[in-house]
Amino acid sequence: MAGFTLPALPAVGAAWGPPSDPQGELLSQYHDVPFAPFSKGDKLGRTADWTQEAGKEGARGDQGKQRGAFGRFRDQYQAYGAGVTSQFAYQHGEDEASFSVVENRASTKTRLGGRSGGYATRGNRGGRGAAQQRGGRGGGFSRIGGRGQQQDNRRGGAQAGRGGRRFGWKDWDKPQRIRDASVTPTSEWTMLEEIEFNRLAKLSLEAMEGEDVETYGSVNYYDKTFDKITTKNSAPLQVIERVRYNPTTSVDPVVQQLANEGKANVFATDSIISMLMCAPRSVYPWDIVLVKEGDNLYLDKREGGPFDFVSVNENAVEPPMEATDGKETINTPASLSLEATYINHNLAQQTIKEEEQYKFDKENPFYSAEDETEPLASCAYRYRKFNLNVSEDEDPINLIIRTEVDAVQKTPSGEDQFVMIKALNEFDRQGASGGIDWRSKLDSQRGAVVATEMKNNSLKLARWAVQSILAGVEQMKIGYVSRATPRDAQRHVILGVAGYKPRDIASQMNLNLDNGWGIVRTIIDLCLRMEDGKYVLVKDPNKNVLRLYEVPMSTFEEGEEGEDEEDAQVVQA
Repeated sequence: MAGFTLPALPAVGAAWGPPSDPQGELLSQYHDVPFAPFSKGDKLGRTADWTQEAGKEGARGDQGKQRGAFGRFRDQYQAYGAGVTSQFAYQHGEDEASFSVVENRASTKTRLGGRSGGYATRGNRGGRGAAQQRGGRGGGFSRIGGRGQQQDNRRGGAQAGRGGRRFGWKDWDKPQRIRDASVTPTSEWTMLEEIEFNRLAKLSLEAMEGEDVETYGSVNYYDKTFDKITTKNSAPLQVIERVRYNPTTSVDPVVQQLANEGKANVFATDSIISMLMCAPRSVYPWDIVLVKEGDNLYLDKREGGPFDFVSVNENAVEPPMEATDGKETINTPASLSLEATYINHNLAQQTIKEEEQYKFDKENPFYSAEDETEPLASCAYRYRKFNLNVSEDEDPINLIIRTEVDAVQKTPSGEDQFVMIKALNEFDRQGASGGIDWRSKLDSQRGAVVATEMKNNSLKLARWAVQSILAGVEQMKIGYVSRATPRDAQRHVILGVAGYKPRDIASQMNLNLDNGWGIVRTIIDLCLRMEDGKYVLVKDPNKNVLRLYEVPMSTFEEGEEGEDEEDAQVVQA
């Protein structure tokens, strides 16, 4: 039998603690020896626990927690150092892993659900909540296929019991959508600035009210019979062919004339300024072309870019999905945007009276009756001037914005009131509309429908409110247009038209106009300090970031042939 020699034990002079070791000889013996780590947050209940099974320790990374009723966890007192995996645990050999018990008798599964309903457990990796235990009466979720296939029993409810978890609620572990940029930078582009949205939210500027410089075009009077439309007596949306012009800023002949006269030094359209003022709400990518010529700055848009179309459910929790496998469907973002654009154009022309017209000072500067075959749409342009100076000592910054007016109506006192007509469209009666069916809720619960649209289309409604305020419009008419059938994107019905004051909508949406003017002034100051040339402000498709690039002057320039046709948009479905 091998002998055992007791090692030398140092003498301890005090009643507690290690002996004094001034030379460090005792501590050197334990150099590089692992020790049991601990945390100051550990709840120590006992010095050691000899009853805990080492094999079950750390199975799910929840040491010191015990599963209680309904899948909850409660904290337990821990042994010293139990907050981490023990480095001194005995590791079993390979022969231990190959051992198994042969049992011919079927095991009895415990039924977890009671009479009140099933009980949801955490699913495996790849989808939380996907695996559900079988419940009792009241349903919950029932298995309809193989592993991972579940069906929501609507009669029993999405939640089996009070402690149940609604399937898909706050499903944070789903993959993030990757969007493509509106324009792809090339090697010739030079990035000058990168601005995050959280920096834009801190800006503020109190701008003065705008004043009219020039007015062009003519509009028709609004037909108030459309205010009486309800879901029970809906009206079909008609296809009315009218030509409406929306040229970019630098090619506008009125803007060029005002620039030559020195009326202002910054020029833009209401669509571009509204996007800048509401930039922190944007999700989809967009870009603005900025051209600096001497002391003047022009904010332009690209032909066929994001400013020519209306987005749909951009701010929704579940925005429209992109096309898969190269198959374009009617519910992709691009298809829905095109559909919403033509709905807005057609509704604005259908809700006016053909026989009554309100004319501004000058005729439409873009329309020529000799060259056009389609009649002109009801649209007027108000060129309004805004002073963005903070103090009188600085160089003047005067901004002229080309704003648009869709119609005019008579007030009860007999005065003329400018109107902007827009449309919200429903393409999915259940899923994408927040679970609210307009045909059943629009008349009785219009506030819930409006609140849902303010959440799903926050940017779009905020931009409409800003455009109305910039144009000096006192009334916004918003139409609720739905598909005649969910799978037909060509036929639509008008379920109702409601009037709102633009500033009331801005207040309900918590839209800060001073913050928007601060963003516009910051971008203008940034570009006015640059040298003459062309620049592009790009919104990152997947991040809340704006990037300013310097680009060659030939960027985005196309042939002059067909430019007049591109500037005009024919209103049709």
